[in-house]
Amino acid sequence: MIEKKFMPVLYLHHKQAISAPDRTAEPGCDPVKLAERYQALNCDRLYVCDLSADDVSHDEAIDVIKEICSNVALSVIGGGNIHRMEDVKKLLYAGCRQAVLDLSQPQQAAILEEVSLKFGQERIIVGADSPAAIAAAKDKIRGRACEAFLFHGAGIREAALVSPVPVTAFLPEVSLEKLIELLSFANVGGLSGSLINDNADNIGALKQLCRENGIPVMERKPAYCWEDLKKGPDGLIPVVVQDVKTDAVLMVAYMNREAYERTLESGRMHYYSRSRKSLWLKGETSGHYQYVHLLTADCDLDTILAKVTQVGNACHTGAYSCFFNEIQNRSDKKEAHNPLRVFEEVFSVIEDRKAHPKEGSYTNYLFDKGLDKILKKLGEEATEIVIAAKNPNPNEVKYEISDFLYHMMVLMAERGITWEEITQELAKR
Repeated sequence: MIEKKFMPVLYLHHKQAISAPDRTAEPGCDPVKLAERYQALNCDRLYVCDLSADDVSHDEAIDVIKEICSNVALSVIGGGNIHRMEDVKKLLYAGCRQAVLDLSQPQQAAILEEVSLKFGQERIIVGADSPAAIAAAKDKIRGRACEAFLFHGAGIREAALVSPVPVTAFLPEVSLEKLIELLSFANVGGLSGSLINDNADNIGALKQLCRENGIPVMERKPAYCWEDLKKGPDGLIPVVVQDVKTDAVLMVAYMNREAYERTLESGRMHYYSRSRKSLWLKGETSGHYQYVHLLTADCDLDTILAKVTQVGNACHTGAYSCFFNEIQNRSDKKEAHNPLRVFEEVFSVIEDRKAHPKEGSYTNYLFDKGLDKILKKLGEEATEIVIAAKNPNPNEVKYEISDFLYHMMVLMAERGITWEEITQELAKR
C-alpha cells in the first residue's frame, strides 16, 4: 500500500495567504510564515495555489513561491495560474518539486504532453474535479504525470480505481471513521484540502491513527537513535552545520537527547546550550531557522554533520557563518574556489551594483542603458568567442568566454535569474 501523505493548501492572493479561493476579500497572512508553520507541524508537503488574475500578479506570486521554497525544506507543489509551458517552468525554477495541471482548464490540459516531455512525468501532477474526468483522461495521464489531485473529494474510491496514478483527495471535514476508510484504498496517496488545513495541528495524531489501523504513512525514521551515538563526558554530541546550497560550514553546536529528538521530529535544528544549560531552537528569537536536509554521523558515531537550509545568517554577530576570524594563511595562492562559488561571488557584485550604483562603473553603465544594450553586448561577445575559436591561441577563447559570462550575468541580474536556478535546470538535463 502507498505511504499516505498529508498536504495543506496555501492559496496565494496578492502576495498574501488566504484560507480559500472564495475568500479573497478577507485579510490574509504572511505566506512564508504560514509555510514555516506547516513544516513545523510535520506536514509532508505543501500545495501553493496561485490565484492571480494577470501576468503582473502572477510574476509577484512566483517571487513569493521562490521565497517559500528558499525558506522551507518541505516539498512545495505549485499550481493555479498556468496558461503555457513558460508558467510551469517558472514554478519549477522557483523551487517547486512539482507543478499541477488542472484538466478542467483547457489551456492546462492542452500542454500536459509538452511539459511532461520537457520536465519529466515525475515533475507533473494532474488535477481533476471528478472521478469521471480522471477516467476520461486516463490514457493521457498515463506516462505523463506521477499523481492526480481530486479537487472535490466526492468519489475518491471511484477515482482511485480508475486512475493510472495515485490520487490525493481534497476533502472537507469528515469523521475519523470515514477518514480511515478513505485512506485504506490502495491507490489513494493522501489527503489535502480544508480537512488538512483545519487540522494541521493534529497531523501527528492523524498519522498515529493511521498506524493503529495498519495504514502506512510517510515517515522519516532515523537510522540511529540517541543510544546508538557516542556522547562526550558531558553527555553531549557535537554538530557541524553546513549550508546545503553553498557547502559553507556555518557553525558548530551541541545536542543532548532532547535536542536530537526534537530536531528529528520537527525538521528544524535544535541544540543544547552549554552556557545556559538549556534547550534552544535555532532561530526562535531571530527568525534565522535552520531546516534539516540531511543528518549524517561520522565513522565513530560521535559527531553529526547537519546539512541545512539557512534562513538569514547563522552567527549571532549577524555574519553568515561563525567562521570568519582568519588565524593564519600560509598559502601564497588565492584560496581555491569551486566554480559555482566564483560565479556566485561575481554575480553578487553585479547585483550590488544594480542595487547600489557606483559612479564610473561599467556594470552600472549597462544597467542604465537598459536591456537592448545588454543584449547587444552579449551578442557581440558571443561572436568574439566564435572568432577566437578559429585562432591558434586557446587563451583568446578563455578571455572571450569570460567576457561573455560577465555580460550574461548582467543579463541574469537584469531579468532576476539566479545561478541556483541555472544550475538546477542543468542538473535536470
